[in-house]
Amino acid sequence: MATDNKSKQKTKSNNKNRQRYRPNNKSVKKGGYPLRPGVQGFYITCDGGRERQASQEAVNVIDSFYEELVQGTNSNLGQVELSEKPVNKKTVFKYSDSSSSDDDGGENGNDEDQTKEETSKIEQHQEKIDDEIDSLKTGESGPENKDNTSTDELIQENTENKEELENTLEQKDIEVGEPPAKKQCVEKEAAEVGHIAFGKTEEKSIDRLIDAELAELGDKSKRRFSYLDSGCNGVVFVHMSKKDGDPNPKEIVQHMLSSLALTKKHVSRFILRVLPVEVTCYASEEEIGKAIMPLITKYLPAESDTPKRFAVLYESRANTGINKMKIIDAVAKSVPSPHKVDLSNPEINIVVQIVKTVCLLGVVEKYKELSKYNLRQLTSKN
Repeated sequence: MATDNKSKQKTKSNNKNRQRYRPNNKSVKKGGYPLRPGVQGFYITCDGGRERQASQEAVNVIDSFYEELVQGTNSNLGQVELSEKPVNKKTVFKYSDSSSSDDDGGENGNDEDQTKEETSKIEQHQEKIDDEIDSLKTGESGPENKDNTSTDELIQENTENKEELENTLEQKDIEVGEPPAKKQCVEKEAAEVGHIAFGKTEEKSIDRLIDAELAELGDKSKRRFSYLDSGCNGVVFVHMSKKDGDPNPKEIVQHMLSSLALTKKHVSRFILRVLPVEVTCYASEEEIGKAIMPLITKYLPAESDTPKRFAVLYESRANTGINKMKIIDAVAKSVPSPHKVDLSNPEINIVVQIVKTVCLLGVVEKYKELSKYNLRQLTSKN
């Protein structure tokens, strides 16, 4: 009796300790994993315990290469070309200073020298005339029989020289143009005056656009890439909501790995291997045989002039009830006769990845040449 009471007390204390560490003192409900048949995306492996970090990193990396592929601008390849063939190009802006540029220093410097020489000559001539006028007024120099007419002529010449100096300076200002600061101020003032009437409506429209974009980002169903929990240690699945005209996962992965193979740029910290997944189904021999047919007709058609060598890339996780050889034989028999099996040097690898009760199917090319689609090995500089 004493032992029974002690065991009951221990179980009660253990239950209290478990409830103490539960979130909000509520029992945790185990639900189904989001990875299910009927989705497509990317099968990613990572270090154990780093699934969440790897999934967030994978979404950002795949999204960046997707945008690069859609826009048609390969920044990584462009960097390689620039490093191999550097081009020294000088850009001259509209309002650049003549003193700072060496090429334009000759033309602008000559103009400035000419204006300085002209102004210095006019100033010297004007000083001489002023001295003569002062001497005539005081009577210190010059003959006594000079009339007032000579003084009037000198004053008139002085005024004409001043007008010529002002005209030359005005012409130079017109040629050079207004400084950029003044033009910017004028443009800002005009823009402010033009937008006063429509300021409120534009602010409202911008706010609405921002709210719509935030709502779209918050809604997981509208995201292009989102990570799903696979339920296995060291495995992440990134789901792709493909629209009409978008590249498929195979094209995105092929573009990503080919560019990284050239640049050797480290883009990930937690991701190990990335494989494209175009079809998912339940992990059974019959379902896999049916689901693999669209991929075979697309990449290994029966009516093809150039037969290809292929191999089956099989891997299973958290599932011991499936026979490996039966799945490989079913996939190999579904390929038509012109194509042949070549395990040593295949041109195309058919991906068959089984994660619990879900089978992931896809096709990859140059599997061995691209370090078996392992980003760490591909970008490591050996």
